[in-house]
Formats: sequence, structure tokens, C-alpha cells
Amino acid sequence: MSKAFTKETDSDDEELTPRPIVVGGKNYITPQGYAHLRAEWLSLIDDERPRVVEAVHWAASNGDRSENGDYIYGKKRLREIDRRIRFLTQRLEIAEITDPCVHHGKDQVFFGATVTYADDLEHERTVTILGIDEADTLQGQISWVSPVARALLKSKVGDEVKLHTPHGLQTLTVLQVDYPAPASSSDVASQ
Repeated sequence: MSKAFTKETDSDDEELTPRPIVVGGKNYITPQGYAHLRAEWLSLIDDERPRVVEAVHWAASNGDRSENGDYIYGKKRLREIDRRIRFLTQRLEIAEITDPCVHHGKDQVFFGATVTYADDLEHERTVTILGIDEADTLQGQISWVSPVARALLKSKVGDEVKLHTPHGLQTLTVLQVDYPAPASSSDVASQ
């Protein structure tokens, strides 16, 4: 059978529905994280998708689509954009915006805290506990559903918490807890 008569499928074309990671399906996110996801979503819908649709339309008007690289690439890119838009739409719909500023000045670990802790070997590490969609481990940010974050949540400065690791049980000592300061009214007015 000729390749022209086979259905073209990409394994990454399958819908990746975000599944709740924890019971209850909460998707906690900071206001900044929500704004970032929403900005990406709007950019895809208002800017990138129309630009790619126009390029695909132009490429399709050039004739034979089976050997038209611009058309083939454009259609593939359009599928990628649509998949990302669907994903972001679903994530934004279930997002629960939680502002960590409300805990400013407290010494207990909640969502949005920047925590400095020491392990059994006295190695200190500082992490910020953020939402699943905004955490970046390269920036010292961890998801609130990660094992370290789950162990640290609700502890206070000076508390020792247990963390189950592949190498056995580890004790973490909470040394410091910080939260971002609330925006002052003059900061909000200037934005």
C-alpha cells in the first residue's frame, strides 16, 4: 500500500489530559504563576496560532501538499499549538490561586514558602514551594506535591521532619522560613 493512503499519526498527537496528582485534584498556583500561564495561553491564541494558520493557508495555495514542506511543518506546528492551548486551558480551569504573601512574617511552612533546611549530613538547602505548573528545580523551586515539600509542609522553624528517600529515612531540620512581602498600595497603583 502506498504511503499516500495511510493515516499519518504522531505519537505525541495524543491528548495529554492533566490528571490530578493528589486526592481532590487541587492545582495550587501563585498569582504570578497563574499570570505567566495565562499570558502564554493568550499569546498562543492571539499571536502564534493566527500566524501559523496564515502560513499554512499560503502553503496550501501553492499546490501539491504532499511534498510541500511549509504545509507539512505548518500543520504539525498547528497541532502542537492546539495541544498546548488545550493543556493550558485545562490547567487554568482547575487552578486555585493561592497568594503566599498572606503568610508573610510567619515561621510555619505553607504553600509559597522559601524554606532553608539541613539534612542529616548538615548540608543546607533552600527551596521555594510552588505549584506543579510553575516549579523550576534549576531555580531552587519545588512542587508542593514533591516528597521534600510534603515532608516540610506545616512544620515550623526548628522542627525536624522525616523524609523517606531511596536511601532510607532522612531527617530534615527546618532552619528558616520566608514568604514574599505583600505588595504595598503604592506598588499596586504604579502597575
